[in-house]
Amino acid sequence: MQNRSILITGGTGSFGRQLMRYCLDRREYSRIILFARGEFSHFEIQNALTAEELERVRFFIGDVRDIDRLLMAFRGVDVVVHAAAQKQVPLAEYNPFECIHTNVIGAENVVQAAIRSGVSKVVALSTDKAVNPINLYGASKLASDKIFVAANALGAGTDTRFSVVRYGNVLGSRGSVIPYFRQLIAKGAKTLPVTDPRMTRFWITLEEAVAFTMSCLPLMRGGEIFVPKIPSMRITDLVEALSPGMQTEVIGIRPGEKLHEVMITEHSARHTVDMNDRYVIEPEWEFWGRRAFAKEGWDVTPEGFAYSSDNNSHWLTSEDLRSILTRGSDDMDGQDVQ
Repeated sequence: MQNRSILITGGTGSFGRQLMRYCLDRREYSRIILFARGEFSHFEIQNALTAEELERVRFFIGDVRDIDRLLMAFRGVDVVVHAAAQKQVPLAEYNPFECIHTNVIGAENVVQAAIRSGVSKVVALSTDKAVNPINLYGASKLASDKIFVAANALGAGTDTRFSVVRYGNVLGSRGSVIPYFRQLIAKGAKTLPVTDPRMTRFWITLEEAVAFTMSCLPLMRGGEIFVPKIPSMRITDLVEALSPGMQTEVIGIRPGEKLHEVMITEHSARHTVDMNDRYVIEPEWEFWGRRAFAKEGWDVTPEGFAYSSDNNSHWLTSEDLRSILTRGSDDMDGQDVQ
């Protein structure tokens, strides 16, 4: 990847910062472009980098809603990782236009700019909330996923390829349950509020999310949705990990929230292959005649298969989570926050 460039939309967010660090530490890509609209976040990152690192990082203020700015930023770029999104579930419900403009129209702008600029590969980040969505955020990310899959047909005759990476909640992400519970514990709470003791979620660390996304780049043919095999955890085990013996108070499921999350539905199983450490959902609509991974001999998941946080074969225990948090993962700010 020497003498090649990578651009990250939403690049000053936690995922973008971690991906920048990943590329800098491995000396991958000679030019790393952070594309985001917050100038103070750019300023913070600039001040945190060494002089040698600043020679490789570029700071591009812009918004994915502005296609002209994207076209300017994408010039000479080889790889784009699209991490920009509005992710807060309640705020998306209250501000639907803003959510749609960023998550859906912004996705369309990224596709058009990438094709017109000759970008080689585009990977868009998704979420388990895009599967059978019950809130606007999830619905907007489902629309975004469809846009990036179909983009391979729109870009027919060009060298630009698009794929999607879908994963679950990021451990310790800002606004998620772990830092919230820790705040309550620090204030001397005697009980912790639990929406439903049966609730389960997929969990991934920020480092794992970045490494998985980068591992998909050499695999992508165009149109796939890559899903990592990651553990699930029960909300009650999470409470036990943070404060052993702590009592819980059941407060009921919040609006827009599911009991369990799904990353692959039974319908998608018909065109999903199992690649040992990940699943690959191949395009359902063969607009461009490509089911590469199935043709290469990878096993298609069986009829009736679904990848849900409650039927997962891999589980995090309280001890596992305590070990992860001890390593510092609780300071991460993730991409998928409710």
